This record gives sequence, structure tokens and C-alpha cells, in this order.
Amino acid sequence: MPEVELPLNLSASAPATNGNSAPANILVIDDEAGIRESLEVLLSLEGYSPRMAVDGEEGLRILEQENFDLVLLDLALPGKSGLELLPEIKERQPDLPVIMITAYGTVDNVVEAIRAGAENFIQKPWDNEKLLADIRSAVARRKAEEENLQLKRTLRQRYNFANIVGKSDIMLKVFDLVAQVAPSRSTVLIQGESGTGKELVAKAIHANSPRRDKPFVPINTGAMPPELLESTLFGHVKGAFTSAIASKKGLFEVANGGTLFLDEIATMGMDLQAKILRVLQDRRFMHLGGVQEIQVDVRILAATNVDLRQAVRDGRFREDLFYRLNVITVDLPPLRARREDIPLLAQHFLDFYANENGLPPRKLSADALRALIDYDWPGNVRELENSIERGVVLSNGPVIGSDLLPGHITGRSFQDALLEHNPNSSLFDILEVIERRIIIEKLERCNWNQTDAAEQFRIPLSTLNQKIKRLNIEIRKRGRD
Repeated sequence: MPEVELPLNLSASAPATNGNSAPANILVIDDEAGIRESLEVLLSLEGYSPRMAVDGEEGLRILEQENFDLVLLDLALPGKSGLELLPEIKERQPDLPVIMITAYGTVDNVVEAIRAGAENFIQKPWDNEKLLADIRSAVARRKAEEENLQLKRTLRQRYNFANIVGKSDIMLKVFDLVAQVAPSRSTVLIQGESGTGKELVAKAIHANSPRRDKPFVPINTGAMPPELLESTLFGHVKGAFTSAIASKKGLFEVANGGTLFLDEIATMGMDLQAKILRVLQDRRFMHLGGVQEIQVDVRILAATNVDLRQAVRDGRFREDLFYRLNVITVDLPPLRARREDIPLLAQHFLDFYANENGLPPRKLSADALRALIDYDWPGNVRELENSIERGVVLSNGPVIGSDLLPGHITGRSFQDALLEHNPNSSLFDILEVIERRIIIEKLERCNWNQTDAAEQFRIPLSTLNQKIKRLNIEIRKRGRD
């Protein structure tokens, strides 16, 4: 399933730094002295550190000697043109953003430059505010990518935290707690809203424990009927029930020596809770229909998105099991409580889904990033992941704008859908557009779980499925919790 904070203030007042409180370094490659002088003054006044080159040869030499956050590259240069120079720059530094500047822009030039990896294409004479806005956006993304890589390196050196992304204080505390409890044998209860990444944390605990070479076995206890769940966990002997035509091991045996992750444990029935409690106490259990006790060495990690203390008070969860599970608690914050992590996560998912779909790297426009930061994310990281995947799949170019994000995130209304629709459409066609958008947005909020969506719509699942088929809505795979 897919690094550091972009400035939350994306306005003209954003600081011209590279993330280390130092001015961002910008290389200008242009053969016109007047253009170089103008850009040097403009960039210096904005707090950047500009460096000038008169042609491609000098520009490449400077790039080999110094580090830059951005290149402003003229199209018409003596010797090699900007379009010829661009691939050489990208070959040396693939992640270095390049903005092309020219007085001779054509559609073919723009297309060729963008395909070769240019960040943008600015026409001479340019508008200063527009140019500075493009520079700020490119430098901010460069900063995010560099710091993301550094953060990943740091986390890999300290911990084995695959796919857990964050640099906020609250997440760094989670990382430290996970690293501290991972080597122990203690049971851990992971609490957090749906979509916050509880299974990823469980995997991180296992991966940093002495059991890392043994099985990690996850099970969603809320996804099975009680009888099937009991058989799945404890196994059964042949003839234990009508369809038990052969003996079968349970997940406790499969996870022996390793870790068993019980997700949505609050959904488990009281009878099964008692059996789980016994395994925690005695490390023994029996197959369904069996008479022989089986001893196992399994570490239990459990997760819930509800308040287990309240469930105990309501009589829906055993108090003794709660205290057995609640030896160590890891509380995962909702995404709205760590907005500074949204740019990191967005970049992580952009890279992941571009690679998964065989596409060139993708990036977010400033307005798209602003919309992501402002949104409250009731579905948390999982909803963000789904939104980024959608944007990557639907994008036709390197930049994903706010128009490719779900309407409920950007604030687009159904009136917008009507205005965007063909004015010659019939009322039936317009209503279909709106109905389709409503269903897709509800499915996205429900992580593409049709059963949950039907319940929230208060319609039978069969009715929802008929609408999905009629409106030709493609069901996407469910994300991770």
C-alpha cells in the first residue's frame, strides 16, 4: 500500500527556504544578460539564493559543484537548446525540478518539455507573481521529497516501520512507543478510528520483535459469523460439525512462535471472549470437538475503533479480558489531529500508485494540496489513500489538480456537477450524473464496502448493487485499516 511537510501557508508569504532555514538555491540558465539580472534581483528580493549561468555547458558544470532546489532554464540557448539540455539535467538529478522559460513557446515545445520532465513552462515576458507562485510550489515539493527520503532513512535506521509515514510530534511518540514495546512479550491494544493504520502498527511491532522471523497472522474478527470465527481461531477435528469433513488447524497454531493480530476485537461475542481470555492466561486451547489441550506460544496484538471501557460498562465486553489486553495501549491519532503529516502521506501514496500503475511520477497542484490539508478526513489515512489513488489513476499528466479529487473533499457542490454537465442533457441524464457522484463519494467514505454504504443509504444491498451496475460504477479494492 505508499516526505516531509509542505508549508501549510501556500500563499505568497511562504518562506523561500529549503527546509533547513537556509534560502532555497535556484540556478538560472539564460544567455540574455538582462534576463539574468532581472531574475537575480527578483529571486534575491524573495529570499532565494540565485546562481547564474550563461549557457548549458556552464549550467551543467555548476550543477556538478553545487546543490540546487530548482533550475530556471531558457529554451533558446547557444549551443545546446534548453530542450536538449533538460534530459541531461534529469539524467544527473532526476528529482531536481526544472521550469522552462522562453519567448518562443509552442504547443509542441510545451508537450516535449513536460514529457522530458519539466515542472512548468513560463512564457516571456512573464508575470512576476505567477512566476514566483510556480517557483514556490516547485521548491516546496522539492523540499517535501528530500525530507521524505531523509525521514524514511532515519526511520529505517531506527526501526523497521514499513509504510508508516509521519513526522508530527504525536506520531513520533507513537514510533518511540512501538519501538519500546516491540521487543517484549506483552500484549498490546491498538486503539484508533477506522483507517488510522492499526494493522500497520501491529506489523511494525511484530517486525521489530524477536518474533520477526515467525508468522504474523492477522484476522478481522468482525468480518466472520461467531461459529466460523471460533473454528478459524482454534481449528476443529473431523466431524466436529456437519461440514467438518477433515481436521483443520486454527490460526493460533498457525501463528505459533509468532504474532496473532485480532482486529475489531470489540465485535467478538462474550463466549468467544472467554476462550480468548483462557489462551492469554494459560497459553492452551482445544480444537472444536477435540479433547486434547494444545499449548502455543503466541503474542496477541488486538485493535479496536471503539471505546472498550465503555463496552465493558455496557456489558458488551468482558472486563477481565479488557485488562488482559490493555497491558500496553498504543493510541493512534486521527489524521485531522496531525495535518502536518498530510503532505508526507500524500507524496507517499503518489509515489506508490504511480509506480503500481506504471505511470511517471505524479505531484499535487497547490490548490489540491490545500484542499487535502483543509479537509477533516473522517476516513483518516485510508480515505486519503483512496483519494490519491483515484487522482493518480484519473490523471492525464504529471500534476494532479483539485478537479481530480472527490467533490466532498474540495467542496464542489452538486450545482458544480450541473454546470459542468452538457447543457443540452435531459433531466434524466443530469440526475444520473448527480446520483452517480453521490454513490461514488459514499463508497469512497466507506472504503468501497458496499454493505456499509447500503446501510448508510438505508437501502437494501441488492438495490445499491443494481444502481452500481446501472451507473457503470467500477468497484475498487478496499484499502487498509
